[in-house]
Amino acid sequence: MSANSGASAKPAEAPAPAQRAKARNDAGLPRKLAEVLQGEARFDAFTRGRYATDASIYQIMPAGVVFPRSAADIAATLKVAAQYDLPVILRGGGTSQNGQPIGSGLVVDCSRHFNGVLAYDAEAGTVTVEPGHVLERLNARLRADGWFFPVEPSTATRCTIGGMAGNNSCGARSLRYGKMSDNVLGMEALFHDGAAFGFGLTGNEASAVTGGARAEDLARRMLALADAHRDEIAERYPKVQRRVGGYNLDSLVEPRPNLAHLLVGSEGTLAATTSVTLKLSRLPAHRAMGVCHFPSFRAAMETTRHIVALDPVAVELVDNNVLVLGADIPLFRTTLADITRGQPNCLLLTEFAGDDLAALKRDLKRLDQCMADHGFPGAVVEVVEPNRQKAVWEVREACLNIMMSMKGDAKPVSFIEDCAVPLEHLADYTDAVTEVFSKHGTRGTWYAHASVGCLHVRPILDMKQGGDVRKMRAIAEETAELVRRHKGSYSGEHGDGISRSEFVEPLFGAKLTRAFETVKDGFDPKNRLNPNKIVRPLKMDDRTLMRFAPDYAVSTPRKTALDWSDWGGFGPAVEMCNNNGTCRKLAGGAMCPSYRATRDEQHLTRGRANSLRLAISGQLGADAFVSPEMKRTMDLCVSCKACRRECPTGVDMAKMKVEFLHHYHARHGLPLKERLVAEMPRYAGVAAALAPLLNLRNRYPALARFGEQWAGFSARRSLPEWRRPWRETGEVAHPEDVTGDFRDLVLFGDTFNRAFERENLEAAERVLHAAGYRLHRVVAHKGRRPLCCGRTYLASGQTDRAREEARRTLDTLLPFVRAGARVVGLEPSCLLTFRDEFLSLLPREEAGELARSALLFEELLAADLAAGRITLPLADQGGRVAHLHGHCHQKSFGAMGSVETVLRAVPGLDVRVIESSCCGMAGAFGYGRDTIDVSFAMAELSLFPALRKASADDLVVADGTSCRHQIHDGLGRDAIHVARVLDAALVPTA
Repeated sequence: MSANSGASAKPAEAPAPAQRAKARNDAGLPRKLAEVLQGEARFDAFTRGRYATDASIYQIMPAGVVFPRSAADIAATLKVAAQYDLPVILRGGGTSQNGQPIGSGLVVDCSRHFNGVLAYDAEAGTVTVEPGHVLERLNARLRADGWFFPVEPSTATRCTIGGMAGNNSCGARSLRYGKMSDNVLGMEALFHDGAAFGFGLTGNEASAVTGGARAEDLARRMLALADAHRDEIAERYPKVQRRVGGYNLDSLVEPRPNLAHLLVGSEGTLAATTSVTLKLSRLPAHRAMGVCHFPSFRAAMETTRHIVALDPVAVELVDNNVLVLGADIPLFRTTLADITRGQPNCLLLTEFAGDDLAALKRDLKRLDQCMADHGFPGAVVEVVEPNRQKAVWEVREACLNIMMSMKGDAKPVSFIEDCAVPLEHLADYTDAVTEVFSKHGTRGTWYAHASVGCLHVRPILDMKQGGDVRKMRAIAEETAELVRRHKGSYSGEHGDGISRSEFVEPLFGAKLTRAFETVKDGFDPKNRLNPNKIVRPLKMDDRTLMRFAPDYAVSTPRKTALDWSDWGGFGPAVEMCNNNGTCRKLAGGAMCPSYRATRDEQHLTRGRANSLRLAISGQLGADAFVSPEMKRTMDLCVSCKACRRECPTGVDMAKMKVEFLHHYHARHGLPLKERLVAEMPRYAGVAAALAPLLNLRNRYPALARFGEQWAGFSARRSLPEWRRPWRETGEVAHPEDVTGDFRDLVLFGDTFNRAFERENLEAAERVLHAAGYRLHRVVAHKGRRPLCCGRTYLASGQTDRAREEARRTLDTLLPFVRAGARVVGLEPSCLLTFRDEFLSLLPREEAGELARSALLFEELLAADLAAGRITLPLADQGGRVAHLHGHCHQKSFGAMGSVETVLRAVPGLDVRVIESSCCGMAGAFGYGRDTIDVSFAMAELSLFPALRKASADDLVVADGTSCRHQIHDGLGRDAIHVARVLDAALVPTA
């Protein structure tokens, strides 16, 4: 079936850039917006580039980006845009799959400021929010009153209510709760010219229509239009729950239509939303999950309808691609091992919910019997514990990103990913689509909402290749015909956007498509609101609209400073960002701390990756990669490495920052502050000898102010105090002294603990001796200066100097490692450099030997305690509380479980883990006069509030030297390393 069969309106041409460029270059536009906005507007190339994409394959450079603070700001934007004949595109989290929130006009980002709660009725169960409010934040607030908003997409941590309303989002539990149009009570919005109106439920005249005669007349015309097409609606609208294509004219032929539902799913093409009123649901007291195992994909599809008959809340597919790729991702490996038995081909996650836990457990038994009845006895793993369920749902929510973690240019591509068919046709439909893929030489990935026949399927294609783009068109047309034949919906959840608007007419027919155009013209006769979506569409395979346009090529950097071979090069590593926006989450995990503090897309892993991609491909102008604008983009990246673990596509922004700084400083030189920090390991010995003089800086404000002006270290921040450095005990060891059993250790004394907090290393020595280890004192081959990991050089991009330190350290330690010793360290940022950056600086085989034998202090003890190799004589602490804050790199490498294990081994110690992101200190970042405010803002997100609640007698445990310094400066409390906790708890020897 041709995409345009039966169509009278041809797809629109790609927007001509000339008029938009003229508007951008007209100084009057920025000036006029600045005069009328409470918020701000930006027109620089970097900002526009960050808003040129969503999570789709498309990219359209906007004329500018507006950050409104109020409905009045949006109205003012609409009026100014009209003067320049510029379209306006409202945007939430920018996680749409089909190009909805991108365009060549003014993009309005509602998520940064326009995100408040306007009204909340805890008795009635309703809430009214501004469109930029994030779903997870809303549910966190509602949970205390026993309510939640039940439309929960997998992007709940970052999607906004306005975006959800625009796309008519659904979520995993739509089987029970429906989609957005089933849960929206009313909406307030603005017409294209800024005039306000509101729509709600008819029959409730106080709220059905507000905004005067214009809005009332429009409402009457829309109701009449729907009534005139009643028969066509009955015949052509798919009879499946998951149908979000076109406009919701079907909602207007109901006995008591809610006019707001016409705006739901309209993708911002009809009006600019300013508030949404939601119907809430009671939070179930309990949930129970059964993980159903299947030997084949078809078996799962055939069984789905029988499982749905048991009345679950959700039935979600996890396919073989996710199981295989997820097993290689540290964040999900443990969970997948927990819920799988043997080697299933795929899983169906089946959830029951209610207030009677015993009844839910009986539901799981019925599920087990159902599976047995259909040939799969013993194929259900029960997951009743809430913490285990949470971990399973995190895997399910990350399915898209897990699949996008495939290396190489060929990736699962979104354009037919949410077609929905009746359950009785599901198995045949999926077989037919698989045959289509095979016909075109590819395969697909599958996951998501089996319960409602809406499976997210993505064929694996290389969108840099014109041939694969042509395959995309053919697959889209053939799949659309399959959907029509099975009486399904071509757009079941993610909307139309650019990918699917061409297929509105083939699926709905000419009459309804003309009616949709009438709807659009009635609301937006000037075609200024998100044009060319749903009606009068763009061509979905127009390569000039795509992220990888025909002329796309990476030209810089020509020679990289680090080894990027695991990704196929620096360019492919940057391109791993699929824009799904996991880094935009505001709670849970650790990324992205600078975004959490600023809510600015610039200071976000996704924003930085987009800027890097555009710069290295020449789309931001010559030398953009080493420009001051790129430096500002990277400045607030604190190299926490949270993205390394929490971004399932593997975007490693900390490593990218090192690469960028290498090239930037080679062009622009190295500032004094960076030089002083980088060279600290080299002059530490001299500085220690001058400690009484250097430490005066912290005692005399005038010296601190001088240091701020001279070197850029904030006068509001204390500097670490130099002391007599740590010296290892014992004689210098040699590799032949190593016996080869587990007791042989080399204690690596990092510069920070050695020079500023030697008591940590001294405590570690006592604990390790008490556990029965043998400590081998080593000395660097080249000179007597202590070994160094090179971390301070890496922080400023000095990769050559870092490589020298790494080489010196590796040459010294490797003979001991090969003899059977393990290397143990205290400072996470230093020791873990052996397991991370050394592999990119040095020959992989040699560096890998050290990496496999390098352990944090707590990792060593936890592993050997668990194996029964050692015991520690620890005294009971009598119930004393210890608040544990994890260093970002501990979290990135999954070491937090080890430090918890070690602390819980202390009798009578009540360990309480602080759920926090980066403390904000992040090495030298927190010392900067330009970054200290953001540094403290990061700490105030969760760490400082948690510690303010702690008793003065409680312990505060933090293994990172930066973390301890931040806590000291911000709260006046002393935090200590876990080594000191264990040392203090040791039972004295006779």
